[in-house]
Amino acid sequence: MNNSKSFQPPQHIIEDIKKAFANLYGIIYMLRGPEGCPWDKEQSPYTIRENLLEETYECIHAIEEKNDKNFLEELGDLFLILTMLARMSEESNSFSLQEVLDEICKKLIRRHPHVFKKKETKSVKKIIEHWNYIKEHVEGKKHKHTIFEGLSKTLPPLERSYRIQKKVSKVGFDWENPEQVFNKINEELRELDESFKQKNTEEIEMEIGDLLFTIVNFSRLSQINPSLALERSNKKFISRFQQVEARLKKMNITLEEAGLELLDSLWDSVKTS
Repeated sequence: MNNSKSFQPPQHIIEDIKKAFANLYGIIYMLRGPEGCPWDKEQSPYTIRENLLEETYECIHAIEEKNDKNFLEELGDLFLILTMLARMSEESNSFSLQEVLDEICKKLIRRHPHVFKKKETKSVKKIIEHWNYIKEHVEGKKHKHTIFEGLSKTLPPLERSYRIQKKVSKVGFDWENPEQVFNKINEELRELDESFKQKNTEEIEMEIGDLLFTIVNFSRLSQINPSLALERSNKKFISRFQQVEARLKKMNITLEEAGLELLDSLWDSVKTS
């Protein structure tokens, strides 16, 4: 670490965090041990990968809701999953939790010379460029065959599309501004309309894919993560439809009895309320 004490938090805070994290590690160690919990002991990195994704989205939800109590709890759940994953790797003699923490500390120091080595502070753009230079020329993370190396095939399609576009953008293959992409969206809509008129299912599927890919591009250039934008719309829809359900309940009418006309009317009322 940098020798400067100014970068260090107060010693009592460091000691408190050490104690708290050691306690978490000790609990997980016991849960995975011979006298531990049967469920925890049978888990593997593969079986809890979905838990990692789920807890990440729940943490994002807490951030968006500005709910500190839930945020605190969801951060704890993330630390639980990450620490358990590291413990599993220790058990298989792959690497230790200490190695994980040491490696990320070294990486952060290496990639922030403007902070830890007192080098010239650059603009955010220059810092990102230098970060990428260090990754490629210092850490040797060059693409051997394709820039898509390391791109997970298991990512949800929307997130995968976003990552694909970010990768090609880094090598200069990109739109100049969101306005250009917006025009492309209109073009893709026209092509989808043509496929729909021809009732060509395969073409419709392809054009829907092209339209979604272009919308992801527009989102990215507008500094918006499309997955988060879609999830926000999901939550908005659920909230509004739950209000429709509540109004139907007051009217002693079930969803099945309501019919489309009444549902539409209630939906419009909820939207404008």
